[in-house]
Amino acid sequence: MSTTEQPLSAGQRCAIVTGAARGIGAATAVRLAAEGRTVAVLDLDEAACKGTVEMITAAGGKAIAVGADVSDEAQVEAAVARVAEELGAPTILVNNAGVLRDNLLFKMSATDWDTVMNVHLRGAFLMTRAVQKHMVDAKFGRVVNLSSSSALGNRGQANYSTAKAGLQGFTKTLAIELGKFGVTANAVAPGFIVTDMTAATAARVGMDFEDFQKAAASQIPVQRVGHPDDIANAVAFFTSDQAGFVSGQVLYVAGGPLD
Repeated sequence: MSTTEQPLSAGQRCAIVTGAARGIGAATAVRLAAEGRTVAVLDLDEAACKGTVEMITAAGGKAIAVGADVSDEAQVEAAVARVAEELGAPTILVNNAGVLRDNLLFKMSATDWDTVMNVHLRGAFLMTRAVQKHMVDAKFGRVVNLSSSSALGNRGQANYSTAKAGLQGFTKTLAIELGKFGVTANAVAPGFIVTDMTAATAARVGMDFEDFQKAAASQIPVQRVGHPDDIANAVAFFTSDQAGFVSGQVLYVAGGPLD
Protein backbone atom coordinates (compact mmCIF):
# COMPACT_ATOMS: atom_id res chain seq x y z
CA MET A 1 0.00 0.00 0.00
CA SER A 2 1.43 3.40 -0.96
CA THR A 3 1.71 6.28 1.49
CA THR A 4 -1.18 8.11 -0.14
CA GLU A 5 -3.41 5.08 0.32
CA GLN A 6 -2.87 4.77 4.07
CA PRO A 7 -6.18 5.21 5.89
CA LEU A 8 -6.62 7.61 8.79
CA SER A 9 -5.80 6.18 12.18
CA ALA A 10 -8.76 4.95 14.19
CA GLY A 11 -8.54 7.85 16.61
CA GLN A 12 -9.06 10.34 13.82
CA ARG A 13 -12.21 8.74 12.47
CA CYS A 14 -15.72 9.96 13.00
CA ALA A 15 -18.70 7.63 13.12
CA ILE A 16 -22.40 8.34 12.77
CA VAL A 17 -24.81 5.88 14.35
CA THR A 18 -28.49 6.39 13.59
CA GLY A 19 -31.21 5.37 16.00
CA ALA A 20 -28.59 5.61 18.74
CA ALA A 21 -30.65 6.94 21.63
CA ARG A 22 -31.23 3.44 22.99
CA GLY A 23 -30.94 -0.28 22.34
CA ILE A 24 -28.64 -1.59 19.62
CA GLY A 25 -27.80 1.89 18.39
CA ALA A 26 -26.73 3.12 21.83
CA ALA A 27 -24.62 0.01 22.47
CA THR A 28 -22.97 0.41 19.07
CA ALA A 29 -22.21 4.10 19.63
CA VAL A 30 -20.61 3.32 23.00
CA ARG A 31 -18.58 0.46 21.52
CA LEU A 32 -17.29 2.54 18.60
CA ALA A 33 -16.29 5.30 21.00
CA ALA A 34 -14.35 2.71 23.00
CA GLU A 35 -12.57 1.82 19.74
CA GLY A 36 -11.33 5.42 19.55
CA ARG A 37 -13.89 6.96 17.21
CA THR A 38 -15.62 10.25 17.76
CA VAL A 39 -19.33 9.52 17.53
CA ALA A 40 -22.39 11.40 16.35
CA VAL A 41 -25.32 9.92 18.26
CA LEU A 42 -28.22 10.54 15.90
CA ASP A 43 -31.89 10.00 16.60
CA LEU A 44 -35.24 11.59 15.83
CA ASP A 45 -35.24 13.35 19.21
CA GLU A 46 -31.90 14.99 19.99
CA ALA A 47 -32.72 15.20 23.70
CA ALA A 48 -33.20 11.42 23.83
CA CYS A 49 -29.54 11.00 22.80
CA LYS A 50 -28.28 12.61 26.01
CA GLY A 51 -27.86 9.35 27.89
CA THR A 52 -25.77 7.74 25.17
CA VAL A 53 -23.58 10.82 24.83
CA GLU A 54 -23.05 10.94 28.59
CA MET A 55 -21.99 7.27 28.68
CA ILE A 56 -19.39 7.98 26.00
CA THR A 57 -18.04 11.17 27.52
CA ALA A 58 -17.94 9.64 31.02
CA ALA A 59 -15.61 6.99 29.63
CA GLY A 60 -13.34 9.63 28.10
CA GLY A 61 -14.74 9.58 24.59
CA LYS A 62 -16.07 12.37 22.42
CA ALA A 63 -19.64 12.45 21.14
CA ILE A 64 -22.39 14.82 20.16
CA ALA A 65 -26.15 14.40 20.03
CA VAL A 66 -27.79 15.09 16.69
CA GLY A 67 -31.51 15.23 16.05
CA ALA A 68 -32.76 14.31 12.59
CA ASP A 69 -35.49 12.41 10.80
CA VAL A 70 -33.48 10.07 8.58
CA SER A 71 -36.32 9.93 6.06
CA ASP A 72 -36.17 13.71 5.53
CA GLU A 73 -33.62 14.71 2.88
CA ALA A 74 -33.01 18.25 4.13
CA GLN A 75 -32.62 17.13 7.74
CA VAL A 76 -30.15 14.43 6.75
CA GLU A 77 -28.00 16.83 4.73
CA ALA A 78 -28.02 19.35 7.60
CA ALA A 79 -27.15 16.68 10.17
CA VAL A 80 -24.21 15.32 8.20
CA ALA A 81 -22.91 18.85 7.56
CA ARG A 82 -23.10 19.58 11.28
CA VAL A 83 -21.22 16.38 12.14
CA ALA A 84 -18.49 17.19 9.62
CA GLU A 85 -18.11 20.65 11.11
CA GLU A 86 -18.11 19.64 14.79
CA LEU A 87 -16.41 16.24 14.74
CA GLY A 88 -14.71 16.00 11.36
CA ALA A 89 -15.55 14.16 8.16
CA PRO A 90 -17.64 11.07 8.96
CA THR A 91 -16.10 7.94 7.47
CA ILE A 92 -18.06 5.34 9.43
CA LEU A 93 -21.84 5.06 9.13
CA VAL A 94 -24.10 2.64 10.94
CA ASN A 95 -27.65 2.71 9.57
CA ASN A 96 -29.53 1.42 12.56
CA ALA A 97 -32.62 3.66 12.77
CA GLY A 98 -35.81 1.67 12.58
CA VAL A 99 -39.45 1.48 13.55
CA LEU A 100 -42.11 -1.20 13.81
CA ARG A 101 -45.63 -1.03 12.46
CA ASP A 102 -46.49 -4.71 12.76
CA ASN A 103 -49.77 -6.15 11.57
CA LEU A 104 -51.15 -8.94 9.46
CA LEU A 105 -51.32 -8.02 5.79
CA PHE A 106 -55.09 -7.55 5.66
CA LYS A 107 -54.92 -5.18 8.64
CA MET A 108 -51.80 -3.28 7.55
CA SER A 109 -52.46 0.27 6.37
CA ALA A 110 -50.59 2.00 3.58
CA THR A 111 -49.25 4.37 6.22
CA ASP A 112 -47.87 1.42 8.22
CA TRP A 113 -46.09 0.23 5.08
CA ASP A 114 -44.77 3.65 4.06
CA THR A 115 -43.51 4.57 7.53
CA VAL A 116 -41.38 1.44 7.81
CA MET A 117 -40.03 1.79 4.26
CA ASN A 118 -39.23 5.46 4.75
CA VAL A 119 -37.23 4.99 7.95
CA HIS A 120 -35.40 1.78 7.09
CA LEU A 121 -34.82 2.04 3.34
CA ARG A 122 -35.14 5.72 2.44
CA GLY A 123 -33.31 6.62 5.64
CA ALA A 124 -30.37 4.32 4.89
CA PHE A 125 -30.24 5.63 1.32
CA LEU A 126 -30.27 9.30 2.33
CA MET A 127 -27.72 8.87 5.10
CA THR A 128 -25.34 6.83 2.95
CA ARG A 129 -25.60 9.22 0.02
CA ALA A 130 -24.83 12.16 2.29
CA VAL A 131 -21.87 10.49 3.99
CA GLN A 132 -20.26 8.70 1.05
CA LYS A 133 -18.69 11.87 -0.34
CA HIS A 134 -16.63 12.18 2.84
CA MET A 135 -15.59 8.53 2.59
CA VAL A 136 -14.59 8.85 -1.05
CA ASP A 137 -12.50 11.94 -0.28
CA ALA A 138 -10.78 10.11 2.60
CA LYS A 139 -10.28 6.95 0.52
CA PHE A 140 -11.63 5.07 3.50
CA GLY A 141 -15.16 4.23 4.56
CA ARG A 142 -17.23 1.72 6.45
CA VAL A 143 -21.00 1.38 6.03
CA VAL A 144 -22.88 -1.10 8.19
CA ASN A 145 -26.60 -1.57 7.66
CA LEU A 146 -28.78 -3.24 10.27
CA SER A 147 -30.87 -5.93 8.64
CA SER A 148 -32.69 -8.63 10.62
CA SER A 149 -33.47 -12.33 10.66
CA SER A 150 -36.97 -11.11 9.78
CA ALA A 151 -35.60 -10.55 6.26
CA LEU A 152 -36.25 -14.27 5.83
CA GLY A 153 -39.95 -13.68 6.49
CA ASN A 154 -41.95 -13.22 9.68
CA ARG A 155 -45.67 -13.35 10.31
CA GLY A 156 -47.17 -9.93 10.93
CA GLN A 157 -44.15 -8.10 9.55
CA ALA A 158 -44.65 -7.85 5.79
CA ASN A 159 -43.38 -4.26 5.86
CA TYR A 160 -40.46 -4.81 8.25
CA SER A 161 -39.35 -8.06 6.59
CA THR A 162 -39.41 -6.44 3.17
CA ALA A 163 -37.41 -3.43 4.38
CA LYS A 164 -34.80 -5.59 6.09
CA ALA A 165 -34.44 -7.78 2.99
CA GLY A 166 -34.11 -4.63 0.89
CA LEU A 167 -31.24 -3.45 3.07
CA GLN A 168 -29.33 -6.58 2.15
CA GLY A 169 -29.61 -5.75 -1.56
CA PHE A 170 -28.69 -2.15 -0.81
CA THR A 171 -25.60 -3.34 1.08
CA LYS A 172 -24.38 -5.53 -1.76
CA THR A 173 -24.86 -2.76 -4.30
CA LEU A 174 -22.95 -0.27 -2.15
CA ALA A 175 -20.09 -2.76 -1.90
CA ILE A 176 -19.91 -2.97 -5.69
CA GLU A 177 -20.16 0.76 -6.33
CA LEU A 178 -17.95 2.09 -3.54
CA GLY A 179 -15.30 -0.60 -3.21
CA LYS A 180 -12.85 1.12 -5.56
CA PHE A 181 -12.83 4.13 -3.23
CA GLY A 182 -11.72 2.15 -0.20
CA VAL A 183 -15.26 1.88 1.16
CA THR A 184 -16.74 -1.38 2.42
CA ALA A 185 -20.41 -2.08 3.04
CA ASN A 186 -21.76 -4.92 5.14
CA ALA A 187 -24.97 -5.82 6.94
CA VAL A 188 -25.59 -7.28 10.37
CA ALA A 189 -28.83 -9.23 10.72
CA PRO A 190 -29.77 -9.71 14.38
CA GLY A 191 -31.91 -12.54 15.62
CA PHE A 192 -33.82 -12.12 18.89
CA ILE A 193 -32.27 -9.18 20.74
CA VAL A 194 -33.65 -7.80 24.00
CA THR A 195 -34.74 -4.26 23.07
CA ASP A 196 -37.76 -2.01 23.29
CA MET A 197 -38.76 -3.27 19.84
CA THR A 198 -38.87 -6.93 20.88
CA ALA A 199 -40.76 -5.92 24.01
CA ALA A 200 -43.29 -4.23 21.73
CA THR A 201 -43.58 -7.42 19.69
CA ALA A 202 -44.27 -9.41 22.86
CA ALA A 203 -46.99 -6.95 23.78
CA ARG A 204 -48.48 -7.21 20.28
CA VAL A 205 -48.86 -10.98 20.58
CA GLY A 206 -50.11 -10.73 24.16
CA MET A 207 -47.15 -12.35 25.96
CA ASP A 208 -45.25 -11.35 29.08
CA PHE A 209 -41.81 -10.18 27.91
CA GLU A 210 -39.92 -12.57 30.22
CA ASP A 211 -41.96 -15.51 28.94
CA PHE A 212 -41.44 -14.26 25.40
CA GLN A 213 -37.67 -14.30 25.91
CA LYS A 214 -37.72 -17.79 27.44
CA ALA A 215 -39.74 -19.11 24.52
CA ALA A 216 -37.32 -17.54 22.05
CA ALA A 217 -34.24 -18.87 23.88
CA SER A 218 -35.61 -22.41 23.77
CA GLN A 219 -35.52 -22.26 19.95
CA ILE A 220 -31.98 -20.81 19.71
CA PRO A 221 -29.04 -23.26 19.54
CA VAL A 222 -26.97 -21.32 22.12
CA GLN A 223 -30.03 -21.37 24.40
CA ARG A 224 -30.12 -17.68 25.15
CA VAL A 225 -31.46 -14.51 23.62
CA GLY A 226 -29.16 -11.81 22.31
CA HIS A 227 -28.34 -8.42 23.76
CA PRO A 228 -27.39 -5.12 22.13
CA ASP A 229 -23.69 -5.66 22.89
CA ASP A 230 -23.77 -8.83 20.77
CA ILE A 231 -24.64 -6.71 17.76
CA ALA A 232 -22.26 -3.90 18.69
CA ASN A 233 -19.41 -6.44 18.67
CA ALA A 234 -20.21 -7.47 15.11
CA VAL A 235 -20.50 -3.86 13.95
CA ALA A 236 -17.16 -3.05 15.58
CA PHE A 237 -15.50 -5.75 13.46
CA PHE A 238 -17.02 -4.55 10.20
CA THR A 239 -15.89 -0.98 10.91
CA SER A 240 -12.33 -1.98 11.79
CA ASP A 241 -9.18 -1.84 9.67
CA GLN A 242 -9.03 -5.64 9.93
CA ALA A 243 -12.27 -5.92 7.94
CA GLY A 244 -10.96 -4.09 4.90
CA PHE A 245 -11.23 -7.17 2.67
CA VAL A 246 -14.75 -8.01 3.82
CA SER A 247 -17.52 -6.29 1.88
CA GLY A 248 -21.01 -7.00 0.63
CA GLN A 249 -21.62 -9.57 3.36
CA VAL A 250 -24.65 -10.26 5.53
CA LEU A 251 -23.80 -11.61 8.99
CA TYR A 252 -26.64 -13.21 10.91
CA VAL A 253 -26.02 -12.71 14.63
CA ALA A 254 -28.73 -15.00 15.89
CA GLY A 255 -27.19 -17.64 18.16
CA GLY A 256 -27.16 -20.34 15.53
CA PRO A 257 -28.05 -21.18 11.93
CA LEU A 258 -31.41 -20.10 10.58
CA ASP A 259 -33.64 -22.21 8.35
